[in-house]
Amino acid sequence: MNNDFIKYQAQTSPHPLGMEVSYAKGSYIYDTNNKKYLDFVAGVSACTLGHQPERVNQAIKEQLDKYSHVMVYGEYSQSPAVEFCKLMASLLPEPLDKTYLVNSGTEAIEGALKLARRVTGRSQLISCHNAYHGNTMGSMSIMGFEERKQVFRPLIPDVDFITFNNEADLEKITTKTAGIVLETIQGGAGFIQPDNDFLKKVRKRCTEMGALMILDEIQPGFGRTGKLFGFQNYDVVPDVVVMGKGMGSGMPVGAFTASSAMMDLLSDNPKLGHITTFGGHPVIASACLATLKEITETNLMPEALEKEKLFKSLLVHPLIQEVRGKGLMLAAMTKSAAITNEVILKCQDKGLILFWLLFEGCAIRITPPLTISEQEIREGCAIMLEVMDEIMNSSL
Repeated sequence: MNNDFIKYQAQTSPHPLGMEVSYAKGSYIYDTNNKKYLDFVAGVSACTLGHQPERVNQAIKEQLDKYSHVMVYGEYSQSPAVEFCKLMASLLPEPLDKTYLVNSGTEAIEGALKLARRVTGRSQLISCHNAYHGNTMGSMSIMGFEERKQVFRPLIPDVDFITFNNEADLEKITTKTAGIVLETIQGGAGFIQPDNDFLKKVRKRCTEMGALMILDEIQPGFGRTGKLFGFQNYDVVPDVVVMGKGMGSGMPVGAFTASSAMMDLLSDNPKLGHITTFGGHPVIASACLATLKEITETNLMPEALEKEKLFKSLLVHPLIQEVRGKGLMLAAMTKSAAITNEVILKCQDKGLILFWLLFEGCAIRITPPLTISEQEIREGCAIMLEVMDEIMNSSL
């Protein structure tokens, strides 16, 4: 299968990991040789409830027996999408009460950028150095990593960049700014949390200048940081929340939420200001609704903070300089990219799935399903420590 994978399916990198997947269940993925791998990555933060979660699978099957796609987004009332958006409004602080459903996180970013320009009548967009918000042309325009976008220029004009957690840079937000887009916790840069009330200071500056504060919750969202959304840890309310990844338990989806007053602007003057064929797809929305109910009706969110403590207590080793992040959005930082590469690859050989971050080469991604057990955490961390011991001994 790998030969056909390389020959017929377009690749994202020259050296894909190439595991031949047979099936997945709970916290494990099984290859075609029936070898099992403990999953510390969850499809890069997407499989919130693990693999094949019963409640989500049942919701998908029930919806498939009723109807699938019937009309482009926003014309027909379809129960799964309506129920999801209504429940989301009840869980978010005012005035975040209207949600636009799309197919991926990067599409949700595109919608949020358009909304900022439509609401303010301004053009300037601000993002952060080492930010990642997706890979379509608009999202790439606000990516703060020139190496990944230089060959695709020209991109969207009138984009400026600040440094995350740099208060002095907030002076760049002016009356010309349509919106600033921030990851609540910087992902690709190394799971960097806001400090010194940075998000509160962004909020204050945006309010003063009439600019929109857009928070990208595509990774932190849906319980991963101990709250439904990461921003709820920092006592701020953005103008727009962007979500994706974990909201559908592995199904392809994204959304952005703002006030009704703002979102209604996308439907008129001009009409069809933002459109999508498959956004709000009833089968996908059913998965999202079941996921959201499971997260909010169980103890998974507070348990994520307890699991964070367990990870940080176990991952103590001379090769680990620190464990960054919050909840189950963690990154073990080694001394070099070479060590990180060796740990990730050797752990896969031993049946543990780890992964990289986009821009920070020293980081080992640890973003398991929220449903991972204490025993599974101990099992995986033991493999990591064993591999690190081997690396240290081989260098002696």
